[in-house]
Amino acid sequence: MVLIFPIILALCLGLVLSFLLVNFFRKQDAPNLPPGHMGWPLLGETIGFLKPHKSNSIGSFLQQHCSRYGRIFKSHLFGSPTIVSCDHEFNLFILQNEEKLFQVSYPKSMQGILGKYSLIIATGEIHKKLRSFAVSFIGTSKSTPEFFHLAENMSISMMDSWKSCKPVSFYKEAKEARARLSSTVKQMIKEREQRNIVGLIERGDFLDVVLSKKSLTNDEIVSIVLDILLGGYETTATLMSLIVYFLGQAPNALENLKEEHQGIRKRKEDGEPLNWEDYKKMKFTRNVICEAMRCGNVVKFLHRKALQDVKYKDILIPSGWKVFPIFTAVNFDSALHRNPLEFNPWRWFDEETSKKVSPFGGGPRLCPGAELAKVEIACFLHHLVLNYRWKTKADDYPLAHPYVEFRRGLLLEIEPIGKIFGRES
Repeated sequence: MVLIFPIILALCLGLVLSFLLVNFFRKQDAPNLPPGHMGWPLLGETIGFLKPHKSNSIGSFLQQHCSRYGRIFKSHLFGSPTIVSCDHEFNLFILQNEEKLFQVSYPKSMQGILGKYSLIIATGEIHKKLRSFAVSFIGTSKSTPEFFHLAENMSISMMDSWKSCKPVSFYKEAKEARARLSSTVKQMIKEREQRNIVGLIERGDFLDVVLSKKSLTNDEIVSIVLDILLGGYETTATLMSLIVYFLGQAPNALENLKEEHQGIRKRKEDGEPLNWEDYKKMKFTRNVICEAMRCGNVVKFLHRKALQDVKYKDILIPSGWKVFPIFTAVNFDSALHRNPLEFNPWRWFDEETSKKVSPFGGGPRLCPGAELAKVEIACFLHHLVLNYRWKTKADDYPLAHPYVEFRRGLLLEIEPIGKIFGRES
């Protein structure tokens, strides 16, 4: 009797494993699939796909697969059969058919971290409602003096710690500055709730606007606040770090950027804060931001799944299969960009460049906070290039894990330049 249970258990496990293996190999035989390799049963090719590499490259996995199978190939990633796209046209097709043919499909672990009402995770009508509110609010707030004041103060407060001229771990500093802002906002929410309880007058700012929306549930309100004010702190800090890194390797671009901001500063009174009109004059600054997004690849790929059988040219994507549009491969496609591995902000003066790159996504899920992030980073760069010079370590560079991290934390040697602008005496 004692021996029966292990035998039954072994038989059950054998049947389950056999079913999984048959199902795994059957998925490879669907008609009109692109070429590719599904890797090991259950594990697929996930380990190779996630292998760290320099973020300003496509990595060995994509290089080898594109060379062998072409720019669209099949694989098995994160536990699911997957179509991987390194093709610009197909990526646009995926983005433009959001909620029609394709839908967001991130791993369940991300929903547990971000919450089901996060703009990144939400789908359908919930996403439309949340995004509509976010776009409306951001569109009216990005040019306000209050936002510029907040963005400048955050930049200045981070740089105040650099006065000693000791080496600065920039990546860590950037994230900690945003963390301090997060803590401040959380305290403001708590105080606002207490004030509303006792019936004090509303101030009419962002938090009051969000809290007054009767159509939003409490969970949706929390997600809106986190997404707009706090959710992007990691990507913004990473992008700022990439810009500092690339400018450190491109003295001509840095000099051109400095000249643009010197011209803006000369037209202002001493200590006068930046405003929306100043930002509109920062054309080269915006080019630098977009080029850092292209070269640094803050977002390497997106998670999508097919809602039905999808035919694209001579390829059939089975319903339920994952689809990964890979931005990195398009960003470094020599057929689309001249000298694609070169950090060259001037390429963005050509309007065609913006049609070949999707630094902030596209379609119905285009990042609603893209312009807000650009304004924040532009304010930071204004004070950085006018007040400091810096050096990066020769053996430091950005790595994709798949999200960007610096090999040595982007440790900078900082030196002030003359008079510090934007500081109150």
